[in-house]
Order: sequence, then C-alpha cells, then structure tokens
Amino acid sequence: MHPHPHCSIVPPHLLAHLAAVDDPRHAVAARAARRALVQLDPLLADRAEAFAAPVPPRTAVGRPLERRISDAGGQEILPGTLIRGEGDGATGDEATDEAYDGLGATDALFREVYGRASIDDAGLPLAATVHYGQQYDNAFWDGERMVFGDGDGDVFGRFTRSLTVISHELTHGFTQYSTNLVYEGQPGALNESLSDVFGVLVEQHHLRQTVDQASWLVGEGVFTDQVQGQALRSLAAPGTAYDDDVLGRDPQPATMSDFVITASDNGGVHINSGIPNHAFYLTALHLGGYAWERAGRIWFDAAVGGGIQANSGFRLFADVTQEAARARFGQDSEEYEAVRQAWAKVEVTG
Repeated sequence: MHPHPHCSIVPPHLLAHLAAVDDPRHAVAARAARRALVQLDPLLADRAEAFAAPVPPRTAVGRPLERRISDAGGQEILPGTLIRGEGDGATGDEATDEAYDGLGATDALFREVYGRASIDDAGLPLAATVHYGQQYDNAFWDGERMVFGDGDGDVFGRFTRSLTVISHELTHGFTQYSTNLVYEGQPGALNESLSDVFGVLVEQHHLRQTVDQASWLVGEGVFTDQVQGQALRSLAAPGTAYDDDVLGRDPQPATMSDFVITASDNGGVHINSGIPNHAFYLTALHLGGYAWERAGRIWFDAAVGGGIQANSGFRLFADVTQEAARARFGQDSEEYEAVRQAWAKVEVTG
C-alpha cells in the first residue's frame, strides 16, 4: 500500500468543468485544470489505499509546535528548499508566511482547545511546501506534508490565501491518525466532512467568531474576481458556494433526499460531505456561541473515542456523535438534543 494519502482541496468535478471550457479567455485555466486532473486520478487511488492502512503507533507526547516551510520553486519535487523554520521571522513571501501562520492556527485549535499535541497527538512537526508546480490548481496533504499550488491566476489564485484550505487539508492528517476513515462512499464523505468541520473551526477560533459571525465557508478567497462564487463549499447552505458559467454550480446536497450516487470522486466524497457538514452546522447553530466549545468538542470526542470504524456510514457516525454528546453533557442536555435534531433534519436518522 502507498504510505502517503494525497487529499486535494479542489474536487475532480470542479476541475472537470474547468478543463472542458472552450473559451480563449480561460485557455490558461483550462490547461491548468487538465494537468491537475491528470495528476488527481493517481492521487485519489493513493489516498484511498493510504487511509485503509494501519495507523502507526504514537510515541513522544507533548512536543511543542514545530513548523517547516519549504519552497518547490515552481517544480513538482518535494519537499523543496527549507525557507522558514519554527520561530523564524516572516520572509516577505506571501505564500510562505500564510502557510506558516495557517499551520500555527490549525495547531492552536487542536492543542489549546482539545489538548491534542499536533495532529497525531505526539508532537508531529507540521511541514508544508509552497510554489508547487507551474500554475498548479490545487493544494493537498500527502500523508507527510501540506503542498500548495499558486493557481492559474484566471480562476484560482494561490491556495495559501484561504486559512480554511490550510486547515481543511491538515485535518486530513488528524483523520489519518484518528478515525482513518476509508476514502470512498459515505466513509469518504465523512472523511471530507471532518476536514471541512475542523477547517472552519480553525478559522472561527483564530478570528474569535461566534456561530452567527462566521461565514461557514471552505476555500473562501481561492477564486479570483472572475468567478461567480464565494468559496468551494458552504456548511450553512450546501449547494450555494458557487454558481458560475465556467465552473458550473455547487452540487453539494444538504439532506439525504438529494444524496448523489456517482462512481466518480471515489463515490462522491466531496459532494455528499455536504450532508454531515450541514448536520454539524445545525448543531452549532442550535447551541450558539463559539462553535468549537460544544459542537466542536462533540465531533472531536467522536473522532478520537474509538466508536467510528474505518467503514462507518452516516448513520453510525450520527449515533457516535449523539453518544459523545450524551457522555460529555448528559442525556437531557441541550447539546444532546441539538445533535439529535440536526441528524434528523438532514434525514440521516428518523
């Protein structure tokens, strides 16, 4: 089995729309999308195999945060040249400094709120490579490091601009060391959903935003002003993140009535993740305040509690989150009721 999963932020259905565009105004973006798609097929296969692999044992606990940012210099060779280490000052290169800050913000949520020492709970150093490839339209976690392209400049800008892109992809590492959900079908959609959930929580925690103040968007800022859209996904309103002549319309469903059956994208993992995403949003909305404190704590407890199996579907995940809410807050608590109602509203439970 391949040891390194490649979990990319831009889903294949969106790249396919862009790759098929026959308009001279978007020729650069179309070529970039076609190159990204060619790379994405083996990446998806590697990712599915890697998430099915046994999780290595954790060793040293309590190591302080250690970040390492490297520069690929426009090549597709990893890791690139180390240009900023932990404690080093800003370099002046936007992608480098955004990656450094984003890794720090992600670590801060897991460490300060949930008491987790890095994504593996053993102080794993957080590594990233910027300026990967030429006009590379994606960002991904490869099992060891974050990798960021600079975008094509027409449809996509640099991917480090969005904190939720950084935190989403790094959360795939957290999943790799916790639930290790199989990257296909409903388990794969849950895998993607966990990254979206903790991705937005990182941003909210960093900005100190309440449920009502937050945007609940994943990938806000990666589109150029040529695109009719806010972001790649919306937890508050799945299916509304973008509606563009070039990219098409956001296909995410919010309820099981609109569940998408497809053979592409490992069974629609980037599409059907809208359903558990929306369940988390509804839970947080019901509880109010800071989402990372109660709703996020329940999802975190569920992820690390051992009740989620590698092949878990939505219904089992709903049961595990309800049990996590009951265990922490009580059967008669507002928190338990919020989780129960949320899964019922998205039609996963009765």
